Amino acid sequence: MSVPTAASLTPKFSPSGKLRIGLVQFPGSNCDQDCFDVMARHFGVKVAPVWHTQTELPALDAVILPGGFSYGDYLRSGALAAHSPIMIAVKAFVAKGGAVLGICNGFQILTESHLLPGALLRNSNRQFICEYVHLATASGQSVYHQALAGKISRLPIAHGEGRFYIDVDGLKRLQDQGQIALRYASPTGLTGPEFNPNGAVDQIAGIVSANGRVLGLMPHPERATDTLLGGSTDGLAVLEAFLSSFT
Repeated sequence: MSVPTAASLTPKFSPSGKLRIGLVQFPGSNCDQDCFDVMARHFGVKVAPVWHTQTELPALDAVILPGGFSYGDYLRSGALAAHSPIMIAVKAFVAKGGAVLGICNGFQILTESHLLPGALLRNSNRQFICEYVHLATASGQSVYHQALAGKISRLPIAHGEGRFYIDVDGLKRLQDQGQIALRYASPTGLTGPEFNPNGAVDQIAGIVSANGRVLGLMPHPERATDTLLGGSTDGLAVLEAFLSSFT
């Protein structure tokens, strides 16, 4: 598998030299403002809103699919959003090698759109879980693996359907191709069922596409960027890795 690295990626910035990041807003998105805020305050990047009814993306370097409850999570979380007009353009963007970050509901939309393998099912305890978790970085060659290698991250989760599932053959492909990005773990990095908050297969909290340009994760990096809010800034490293995935 050939994946881009921070050193090998060709910058695709606008003539002004500014990053062009779009954030898709769906009815029910509620983490969009968090993403706008953290990108502006911590990285000096103004993210452009993109409404779900649009049929084309503006000229962009990357796309964010935020967390929330798109379309009220009717049918399945992310299922209706996956059929929004804008997702045709997002799929075309990904097919051309575009970078996408899907957070929580955004991860669900990515799997429902078949831009990432697997599915997000109801938590094994059938309850909504809102708490901080620890994450161990898995082995792989993507920009995310390189940037977060050896790091134990502390990020919050807030979901009722966050249990990642994939069949045995699909899991083996993820493992063999280094597509597992993050696993739920202990504060020291141990993985196992006792550290798995939602019953996800192989303790998976996030995965990347085969080319390493699309990341979907259930934890919220945008909510762990200031010590006053939960005491963790580990989300900044994840977001910085996202920025380096296309710069």
